[in-house]
Amino acid sequence: MDVYFYTRPNCHLCEEAKIVMDMVKEEIDMMLQERNIDGCDEWTERYGLMIPVVEYNGEILQYGHIDYVSVFTKLKQEINK
Repeated sequence: MDVYFYTRPNCHLCEEAKIVMDMVKEEIDMMLQERNIDGCDEWTERYGLMIPVVEYNGEILQYGHIDYVSVFTKLKQEINK
């Protein structure tokens, strides 16, 4: 399971979200792929005002303030499909 985490440097919300995503990763077998949006114009245009963004299978699961219960629940639902 590949989960994409869109972020950028010096982003306080991103730092908090990374901690949450690391906790989720301990419970769910997934590959968390961090993507710095500053390295790609397309990502900056798409996610610039939303970061941090958690995406799975082309669907944004959550953005802005990332909360453990919401992300964990959504990913578990995806696994059980």
